[in-house]
Amino acid sequence: MSTSSLDKSSSSGEKSRWPVWLCWLAMVLDGFDLVVLGTVIPTLIKSQELGFDAVGATFAATVSLVGVGLGALFIAPLSDRFGRRNLLVACVAWFSLFTIAVVFAPNVAWFSAFRLLAGLGLGACLPAALAYMNDYAPAGTAGKSTTRTMTGYHVGAVATAFLALMVIPSWRTMFVAGGLAGFALVPFLWFKLPETLPPVHHIPAAAKSPAGSQARAQAAAAPAEERASFRDLGRKPYPLIAAGVAVASFMGLLLVYGLNTWLPQLMASAGYSLNAGLALLLVLNVGAVVGLLIAGVLADRHGTKKIVLLWFGLSAVFLAALSIQIQNEVVLYAAVFVTGVFVFSSQVLVYAWVTQLFPVRLRGTALGFAAGVGRLGAIMGPAVTGALVAAGIAYPWGFYVFAAAAVLAVLALAFVPQTVPAVSRAGASVGHP
Repeated sequence: MSTSSLDKSSSSGEKSRWPVWLCWLAMVLDGFDLVVLGTVIPTLIKSQELGFDAVGATFAATVSLVGVGLGALFIAPLSDRFGRRNLLVACVAWFSLFTIAVVFAPNVAWFSAFRLLAGLGLGACLPAALAYMNDYAPAGTAGKSTTRTMTGYHVGAVATAFLALMVIPSWRTMFVAGGLAGFALVPFLWFKLPETLPPVHHIPAAAKSPAGSQARAQAAAAPAEERASFRDLGRKPYPLIAAGVAVASFMGLLLVYGLNTWLPQLMASAGYSLNAGLALLLVLNVGAVVGLLIAGVLADRHGTKKIVLLWFGLSAVFLAALSIQIQNEVVLYAAVFVTGVFVFSSQVLVYAWVTQLFPVRLRGTALGFAAGVGRLGAIMGPAVTGALVAAGIAYPWGFYVFAAAAVLAVLALAFVPQTVPAVSRAGASVGHP
């Protein structure tokens, strides 16, 4: 992006809101991916179109998550080398292309291959967007910036579920809508999103925004040899931090995907109707949006470590409480809503904390690592809960497993310090940029 266009975008109060909304819309696309397979798989299995059966559906779902995990681990760190904006634009375009391609899949194998390739772009999209927002946001607002951006994730999930109610059994329409939405976003990302961390050799001298000038000063101060890689996460003081964050992210996404996949079935096993289970899933995600807005404000005010530990701890309590059959409908919906408030925002607070624990040059790499390892939990959550369903013990043991996962996240994060000084590759403490 040219200096003039960057200056223009950063000098206008109106245009300064573009990054907030564009990153939020990128998360809406990620939310689409969270639930789209769940909305189309029953139709595909029932019609046996493309040769789908239960085994093929499980394979397609698993491969999709593998693609997202690989994208987070190996593509997201490129944002630390080539810039957040460039990677975000490329990832949204890539995801959109292969989401449209799913429509033309002739069989389960090609369907799964296109979902794998789309997942590569989606997996890198989330860490790049969150890293961008935390580069762009004013100091001391990492919690609010992260959680506010991630509300798009659950808004996207809810919107996709509503779209499915209108268009299913026309399952191809779901992927056409997702792909076209992504392509519509690309030009806005390209023309309206300033780069927060330009390459070292090209740093505009006249950036007028305080956030922009701060980011450019950071980039200018970082020598070329300081560019990030996963090896940096293995250097002191980061190994213990990375391990704690990885465990918490694994458990957090185990909860997110496990509950979104199996809550209706768990509630049906408890004796509630299927319609009630679907309504409770919607309530759970509405609670997630409310929880994200509250958690971010509290994290910035009281410290992210305190709030993320409290949030995971309360998640464990409320998940265990759902193992008790609740006869009163109002109390039941309230209990599920409150569970959603704490469970889903716990995972997002982990991302917010990562942006504070690691320096700017490592931010995309660290977020990609956390999100990538977390996607393994996203695969494990539905698989473990599905095994409990198959064994006939999903209720109440499914909720006990979820509560235990939240407790493990608390234990993992308890040993992570509130803040950490940045360290150069030579090992000298230099303070966070």
